[in-house]
Amino acid sequence: MTEFITASKRTIDPLEHASSIVPQIEKGLLLTTKANERVNTMTIGWGALGTVWGRPAFTAYIRTGRFTHDQLDVNDEFTINVPDAQTARKILGVAGSISGRTTDKIAELGLTLVAPEIVSVPGIKELPLTLECRTVYRQDQVQADIAEPYRTKFYPQDVDSSSCGANRDSHTMFIGEIVAAYVIE
Repeated sequence: MTEFITASKRTIDPLEHASSIVPQIEKGLLLTTKANERVNTMTIGWGALGTVWGRPAFTAYIRTGRFTHDQLDVNDEFTINVPDAQTARKILGVAGSISGRTTDKIAELGLTLVAPEIVSVPGIKELPLTLECRTVYRQDQVQADIAEPYRTKFYPQDVDSSSCGANRDSHTMFIGEIVAAYVIE
């Protein structure tokens, strides 16, 4: 069973921190999942912060062949972990280049899991700004509906989903209502 520590947290309004979160999306964030007592994290670079159905939400796009996708099929909760400049490069690099199917990335990176407030998925102390999310909508992409040149650029079909840089499989869009947001102190 995975151990979580308790830590002091400062509650925030995620939309008031958009200027810290949104620019980091393209640079990379971690999306963390927990299913069957196993915690996994992966680097994401596509996403959006906003409001859906009158509630703050984070939208993430996960390729269907990823271990993270499998975990979201079992437990629809996730956390978004926003790095600060000091921790970003190494953690994001490793978390985005190896699969959670075969490697315990949390142990490999020496990350500290922090007990969540509402969902079952922990925060990560080393990436202190945390959004706890519960999926309220999911939609598989239809490649034929993706405008050119995006379909050709992002789905050229030459790398299968078992590899870093996979591009054969489409994404599923997960809209997660942000049910708690805080900075781990």
